[in-house]
Amino acid sequence: MTNTKYWPADDESSSGLKEAAAALAAGGVVAFPTETVYGLGADARNTDAVRRIFEAKGRPSDNPLIVHVASEEALDSLAEQVNDLERKLIRAFWPGPLTLVLPAKTVAVSPLVTAGLDTVAVRMPSHETARRLIELSGCPLAAPSANRSGRPSPTAAAHVMEDLDGRIDGVLDGGPTGVGLESTVVRVLDGVIHILRPGGVTAEQLQAAAGPEARVETGGESAAEGAPEAQTAEQPRSPGVKYTHYAPEGEMLLITADNDDALIQAVRETARQARDAGRKVGIIAAGEHAGRYEGAADEILVCGSRQAPETAAQQLYATLRECDRLGLDFIVAEGFPERGIGAALMNRMRKAAGGRVRSVPQP
Repeated sequence: MTNTKYWPADDESSSGLKEAAAALAAGGVVAFPTETVYGLGADARNTDAVRRIFEAKGRPSDNPLIVHVASEEALDSLAEQVNDLERKLIRAFWPGPLTLVLPAKTVAVSPLVTAGLDTVAVRMPSHETARRLIELSGCPLAAPSANRSGRPSPTAAAHVMEDLDGRIDGVLDGGPTGVGLESTVVRVLDGVIHILRPGGVTAEQLQAAAGPEARVETGGESAAEGAPEAQTAEQPRSPGVKYTHYAPEGEMLLITADNDDALIQAVRETARQARDAGRKVGIIAAGEHAGRYEGAADEILVCGSRQAPETAAQQLYATLRECDRLGLDFIVAEGFPERGIGAALMNRMRKAAGGRVRSVPQP
């Protein structure tokens, strides 16, 4: 059992930040804020420190980790080469929620970081506290989300303490995260930008930055199928795609429909049937629809807006954690339109539901 130190948000600019950086430099494991979710960091070059990340999370060791850097120059010590299109994406989206999978330099990081692959996933967070922490520690930080494996990712320091208190050296509180979903992970091969995991940078934004001469493939985990050295289900090159993630403790069903009235009717009926069967039922709904579920479930949880899916992305993981706090054993969730960040939002909702998705046919 480790004595987990908590450094409050109002202290992150001074002594807390310095103490957290010193802990990382000494081989410790520290949770820290990014613009996406809280990350669980350790020196990416230190195998013993990285092993502690896997132990704390209960994460399978064949799942690669993202390395966080504070400058583009630091990338050169990690990647064997960075091509012109990758540099173009870096100029457009760094610092920010974009991760690039690149050819790794030999022994640049622990083999646990790359899961034994010849590629390394790298990003530069836009959260100022994260970049200052990396700079002060003097370490490239391997950092998956700071939660127990399979649980919803943490978007507040309190979520980290719920999952990892006593298992890590410290938590640096930087307030609530902004994006609320993990970074977009891409791999560039032969002029094609393969999205291995959707996230805070959308396919539309990638295409606009890359220009008409490049192509963006949005096939998610199978985006690079058929490409040279493509990731496979057995050996994923992107973190966060192989195992169940983001799941609440109760069973979750995701319902999708093109028609709002059909969606609401299906959600209400499914919730009613579950209550009749003796389940404690919650409905996750957009703010526009929440009032139409009154009396249909034990709890109605509002998760953002259909008109502004970025708000739903920000609130999703906290909403899933609230389902656990309320003791819900059956959760019916509305699907969102898969435009822009809605694609990443629905990716996470499908995973949270364990693939249990019901599509309502057109009336």
